[in-house]
Amino acid sequence: MKKYIPALFVVLLTSVFAKAQNQQFSKSLGSTSGGTTQPFLFSVNTLTADAPAWNFNYTGSYGEHTAGPFGYDGVDQQFAVKGYLGNRFTLFANADLGFAHNGSTTTAQQAEVIRDFVGGKTFSGARFGLGLGVNRDFSNTGAIFSRVTASFEAASWRVGGNMRFEKAFSKTRDGIDLVSSIGFQHRIAGPIFAGIEAVGEDLEGFWEADETEGGAKLLVGPSIHVAPTNSKFSFSVSGGPVFHATHSTVLPSEAIRDVGTLGTQNGYTIRAMVAFNLH
Repeated sequence: MKKYIPALFVVLLTSVFAKAQNQQFSKSLGSTSGGTTQPFLFSVNTLTADAPAWNFNYTGSYGEHTAGPFGYDGVDQQFAVKGYLGNRFTLFANADLGFAHNGSTTTAQQAEVIRDFVGGKTFSGARFGLGLGVNRDFSNTGAIFSRVTASFEAASWRVGGNMRFEKAFSKTRDGIDLVSSIGFQHRIAGPIFAGIEAVGEDLEGFWEADETEGGAKLLVGPSIHVAPTNSKFSFSVSGGPVFHATHSTVLPSEAIRDVGTLGTQNGYTIRAMVAFNLH
C-alpha cells in the first residue's frame, strides 16, 4: 500500500493545481470579458460586483432598407455608458447620431436601469433581471419600456437574451411593441468568442394583420467578441440579413429598433462595437 501513496499524492496535487488554474482562468475571464461590457450587440447584459463596473462603448453601424440599430436606415454612430450601481443594479444609457442616405441627420437617446433578481452576484452562472427605461427615437417620439434579461456564463461559453415591451406615446403606434433577442457564443481560442445572434421585432405581426410597424421582422447572423486579457478594450461585431416574416399594409414608423425595414424590402444591418473599461 505504501508504494501507492506517492502516486496518489501526485494525482491529488495535480487535481488541486488544475482546479486552481481553472478558477484563476474563470476569474480572469470574468474581469476581462465574461460579465463586463456587452458581448452581444443585440441584447443588453447585466453587470456584477466581481467585474469592472464602468465602461464607455462606441458602436458604429450601417443599414440598408433597415430600421437600423435605433430605427435608422443609413450610418449610425452610438455612444454609450454602462455601469454597475451596486446591489445588482446596472445602468445603461446611450445617444445616437444618424446620417440618412438622403443626407439628413437626426438623433435618438435611451436610458434604462436593470436589476438582477436571480443570480447577479458573480459573473458566472445564471442571471435573470428586469429593467425599466425611457427613450426618444429618430422621429422625436418618446416611449417607456420594460426589459427582461436572461443569461448564463461559463468559462468557455455564454448565452443571453432579452424581451423588451415598449409603449410609445403616439396614436399612430402599437399599444405595446415586443422585441426579443438571443445570442450564443463559444470560446474558440484564448479571448476570442464566436457564435450567433437572432433578433425578432414587432412579433405581434404574427397575429395582427394590421401591425403598425409594418409586420414581424427577423435577423439571424454571426457574432464575434474579443476581450484581450489585461486590456481595457474589448471588441464585438455582429449583423446579418433582415427578413420579413409577415407583411402589413401599414408603413413602419421610426421606432427605436435593433433591426427593421423601410417599406417592404428586405435589408441588412452590420454593427461593430469598441468598449473601453474604466477600471
